[in-house]
Amino acid sequence: MPSDTRVRRIADRIRNDLAEVLLRSASDPRLEGVTVTEVEVDRELAYATIYVTAVEGEGRREDVLQGLKHASGFLRTSLAKRIPLRAFPQLRFRWDESLEQGSRIDALLKAVRDEGQKTDGGPGQG
Repeated sequence: MPSDTRVRRIADRIRNDLAEVLLRSASDPRLEGVTVTEVEVDRELAYATIYVTAVEGEGRREDVLQGLKHASGFLRTSLAKRIPLRAFPQLRFRWDESLEQGSRIDALLKAVRDEGQKTDGGPGQG
């Protein structure tokens, strides 16, 4: 069983190489503007869970995930040629919701700050 450091290095390499393959080699228009945000590889190196997002956001979620599922054989073969492993992990694609959640949290915090300034008249008054 590989060490945690080796698993992390493999995940980082998959993330970097997959981003390059998507940018240079993927011809499916559904995969344009896709960003690989994180890769998690299990300890047995059987599965790589790949988190992605797109510039347009949640509106393209289903389209992007279907495109990745359709291209998963090509992507796995391309990565296996670049990354020397005895057996290359199966690829699982997930939508990364952290960017949208972060944007919603920022908007809520801004609304709370704005509301606080309206009701108090600002800091130090009251």
